[in-house]
Amino acid sequence: MVEAFRSGLRDLGYVEGKNISIEYRWADNRYDRLPAFAAELVRLKVDVIVTNATPGVGAARGATTTIPIVMAAIGDPVISGFISNLSRPGANITGSTFFGKEILVKRLELLKEALPGLRRVAFLNDQAVPRDYLTALENAARAMKILLESFDLANADALEGAVAAIGKNQIEGIVVIETPMLISVGARIGAAAFKHQIAAIGFKEVVQGGGLMAYGANIAELWRRAATYVDKILKGAKPGDLPVERASKFELVVNKQVATALGIKIPNSILLRADKVID
Repeated sequence: MVEAFRSGLRDLGYVEGKNISIEYRWADNRYDRLPAFAAELVRLKVDVIVTNATPGVGAARGATTTIPIVMAAIGDPVISGFISNLSRPGANITGSTFFGKEILVKRLELLKEALPGLRRVAFLNDQAVPRDYLTALENAARAMKILLESFDLANADALEGAVAAIGKNQIEGIVVIETPMLISVGARIGAAAFKHQIAAIGFKEVVQGGGLMAYGANIAELWRRAATYVDKILKGAKPGDLPVERASKFELVVNKQVATALGIKIPNSILLRADKVID
């Protein structure tokens, strides 16, 4: 993601160490560290803060109302309460969104299409996800006559135990949402789901690790686009006047190897729509 951002800056003529300097802060999946990092960046008087997801944007907004904040990628900044609307975000925040809630529901729909007899699904979640997302998923599951059970991860170390519990409860599928923590362990989620013979759908790292399918926005492309916002702000634009962009590139990936191993026949209706099939 960061390299995509750097690449976007280079395309606009910015060379790190020459005409632009970047201060990096890594929370290592500990969201409680973010406010202190944000406050530190404010003390350094940076020109722009670039961050992502609800915890990062929330920490940045809590630290400053004047320094421009660019949301590299966030599920829904309106639901999270950071802006009032996408066309004129106002205040000091702008950036990109990727339809997080809608993508989550779409993943459940795809899982149901792949497994018509699906009855029980686990939602792998963490504290970064707004309650509205779970509500939307619960409503969709109810309409599909699916029993949805939410499993919250306190930290990455709890992953294997949570997936093992899902398997012991004879839950047939897992829907995974992208948060900073879950993305960092995406391949492990896929591998754990495969180990316990559970069909998982999430983002690309999940399917690469052993998940059945992935569907979502191209997050790296959103990070690349964040460089465009930085460029405009450094040239004098006010972040509140820059419309928040919606993701326009979405990808469906199907892992046929996993499907075969789990005894699942992926319908042609999905295979024909897939952007990539792992044979």
